[in-house]
Amino acid sequence: MINTLINYFSYSFVRYAFIVGILISLCSSLLGVTLVLKRFSFIGDGLSHVAFGAICIASVMHISNNMYLVLPVTIISAILLLRTGKNTKIQGDALVAMISIGALAIGYLLMNIFSTSSNLGGDVCTTLFGSTSILTLRKSEVWLSIILSVLVISAFIIFYNKIFDVTFDESFAQAVGTHAQIYNLIIAIIIAVIIVLAMNLVGSLLISALVIFPALSAMRVFKSFKQVTISSAIFSVTASSLGLIISILAGTPVGSTIVAVDLAGFLFFCIIGNKKR
Repeated sequence: MINTLINYFSYSFVRYAFIVGILISLCSSLLGVTLVLKRFSFIGDGLSHVAFGAICIASVMHISNNMYLVLPVTIISAILLLRTGKNTKIQGDALVAMISIGALAIGYLLMNIFSTSSNLGGDVCTTLFGSTSILTLRKSEVWLSIILSVLVISAFIIFYNKIFDVTFDESFAQAVGTHAQIYNLIIAIIIAVIIVLAMNLVGSLLISALVIFPALSAMRVFKSFKQVTISSAIFSVTASSLGLIISILAGTPVGSTIVAVDLAGFLFFCIIGNKKR
């Protein structure tokens, strides 16, 4: 098995997959704790479906690197959801559900009408479940993922204290002079970037698992925000690395395998948490 892995790692596309997979997992876990505590988990689902629609449009327009279209569209959608979700007659989760379902339907419709691909079902499956896309990354996409990941991690470290304040008591944070809306906006933009990055790893339908499972798992054992964040990051990177290795050796879909490992890890942490209590 070790010799097989060494042989696989001699190929650049496998090394690219591991580099991007680890970075995406780390970024997802950092914001996952905040999303779970603020009950914003559903936003990840909505934005992932918006990203799917944008990918379909990029495919129809024959844009070689779809991230240049998908990223700004997803960021704009995150900002609009944050700003309009509390100020319209269509509130919160209903607005997210409407946008996500509409984006999925329109994206698939456009691909059916305009796509010239001979394997439409395979293209859609790859986009939804990330079955092979992480293993077909180009060098330019890898560098773009690295740059965006570094920006996300840097933003989280720089604004860590403010994110902590806004996460636990937004009203008190506003009362002491913290501009909560600005930091909520930063959180929304970071989430959008993470969603776009994670599309290649697990696909649009499984992104929420990558964000939520590590945070929920860490919360079964640890209690402080810092401990949960650090353990969530370690859990996420370990689970994604293990999922990638299993996927390569067993020939299983990458996204589904990583989520299965996340689920197994969550159950394991639940057992440890119950014994600890």
